[in-house]
Order: sequence, then structure tokens, then C-alpha cells
Amino acid sequence: MDNKNKPIIAISLGDPNGIGPEIIFKSLQRKDIQSMATYVVFVPGNLWSFYRKRFDSKLASNQIENLKDIQSNKLNVFNFKTDQFNVEFGESSREGGNLAFESLTLATNAVKDGFCDLLVTAPINKANIQSKNFNFPGHTEFLENAWGGENLMFMVHENIKVGLVTQHIPLKDVSATLTGKAISKKLDAIYTSLKLDFGIRDPKIAVMGLNPHAGDNGLLGKEELDVIIPTLKNKLEKGMKVFGPYASDSFFTFDKLSMFDAVLAMYHDQGLIPFKTLAGMEGVNFTAGLPFVRTSPDHGVAYDIAKEHKADETSMVEALYAAVDIFSMRKMNTELEDNALKISSNQRRR
Repeated sequence: MDNKNKPIIAISLGDPNGIGPEIIFKSLQRKDIQSMATYVVFVPGNLWSFYRKRFDSKLASNQIENLKDIQSNKLNVFNFKTDQFNVEFGESSREGGNLAFESLTLATNAVKDGFCDLLVTAPINKANIQSKNFNFPGHTEFLENAWGGENLMFMVHENIKVGLVTQHIPLKDVSATLTGKAISKKLDAIYTSLKLDFGIRDPKIAVMGLNPHAGDNGLLGKEELDVIIPTLKNKLEKGMKVFGPYASDSFFTFDKLSMFDAVLAMYHDQGLIPFKTLAGMEGVNFTAGLPFVRTSPDHGVAYDIAKEHKADETSMVEALYAAVDIFSMRKMNTELEDNALKISSNQRRR
């Protein structure tokens, strides 16, 4: 990849007391990561210096206060002004949530305003970041509000890709939220993402049931008969290759997964427990369905190990790689579509 085609990646700090800063430093120290993109980390300069010393890092950086000063092929640190903050690794604090929000907002806007091409987010604490400005269950919903589009929480790995119909809601509310329209929208989002973001020409999607044994033909619940199956039939009639509903307790084996390009789960833990078990630290959280690419590690702030400097950066590394791959695939597909439109337009004129 030549310098002109290298994307500019905005990186938000995440919770400053969690493992986000550590996995950012560990990832950006890798030569392969350094060579594939230009990076802008959104963090106050004094905090960056503190982390650099704490993690015994020799990473050189270009500190900027204006996004017009981003330098290609360098690690740029956007030094934004904020209230005095003292790092206390492993501790949740309102001040830490406020700082995470500032970093995320600046990084999100940098992409929206065209200074950066894509966003990679370090983990936040969904509790301490809450405020009148961040009244969302997580990154996914915040980014949909900021960027527009229809979000899809899409957990991705080479061997398994999982989307969710319902995301961060209580389990007791899942059944009432499962409508044919909701399932249909998520199937459309997965189908589009598989084609646009992953280059899969004719996607095949497996759909999970909600109830044990996918309802056992109505014995253990009616959602499959009343909502899920009619929705799948409608999609099949329109040419989309969707199959199910499958019983989730026996579905997630590599043999079955190899038959499909992605899985649609009905609720958070139904999809994420098998995903994280099978993908391990190589899993990536990708927010599909938005106008810009955003990825993140598939784990949280890990306060319990934040003081110990033993965080595994693998998922952050994979998030950076996935972001660049998806961005490149989208760019290629957009260019192909533009060329096809030009050819078609020229043919009509003749």
C-alpha cells in the first residue's frame, strides 16, 4: 500500500483507567501496524506522556492541536484540552467517563468531517460515561446517532461472524422487541455488509431461534412460528439465502459455521457467548450499516488487570487490521460501482 492510499485512522482512548491506553501503545509499537496506516490518537498531551513513561514506550509522536496538521506515516497525538485528570488504573470514575467521552466525540467528528477515514475505539465503561450528552447503551448506538445509518453490531472473525437483532437490552424485553420488521432490517444489514465490506458475492445467513430447541414447533414458545419463520420465508421469496431458525445450543460448531457466511442471533448473549468462545482474542466488534467504518476490540475495560501491564493487545491489533481491510473493500466496491455507472451512462448516449 503506497503512502497516498494509506488510510488515516482515528483512535479514541477509551476509559483512561482501563487497559485501553496499554493496548493502544502495544499495538502501535508493532512495525506491521505502523506501516499500514497513519494514526491519530485523541488524548491530552500530558496524559500521553504519562502513559508513554508508564508503559516504558519509545513511541515517537507528532503532537497536534489542529487536525489540518496531521502528518502522514507518523503517529499523531491530538492534544485536546481538558480538566486535570489523575490516572488511577483499575478505578471507575466520573472523570474517567468524561475524558473517554471527550476523546470519543473528537475522534468521531474527525471522521465525519473528513480529517480521518475510519475509527477504532478502545473500550469504554458504559456506566461511568453516561451523561446528558451520552445517553446510549454503548458505542454502537452513539455512532448511529452521530453518523446516521442503521447500525448493526457485527462481531467478526475469520471463522465466525455474528450479528444481533437486539443488542444492549434486558433479557426480559427481548421477546417483545422481536418483530418481523426488526429481524428483516438486521438481515438486510448483514447481507449488505457481507457484500460491501467483505466481498462475499452471494451470502448465506443462518438465523437462530429465540427459544430452546427453536421453540420445538410451538411447544416451548411461539416466536419462531409467529415471527421468525414468516420473516425468513419472505426473504427467501425475494432471493436472499437465509436459513433457520436453528437451535442455538447445537448450532455453533465449526462444521455448521463453515456452511454459512454469517449468523443472526436474536439477543446479545446468544450470539456473543459462542463468538467470544470460538474467536478468542482475535474477535473484532465491527459496527456495520454506518457511512464510516468503526471497529473495536471485543472486550471491555478490564479494570482487574489494568494495574498489572499484562493486557493482551491481540484484539486491538485485529480491530486495526479489520478496519483497514473493510475500508479498502468498501473503497474498491464504490470505485467498481462508479465505473459501472459511467460505462452504462456512456452506452445509453450512443
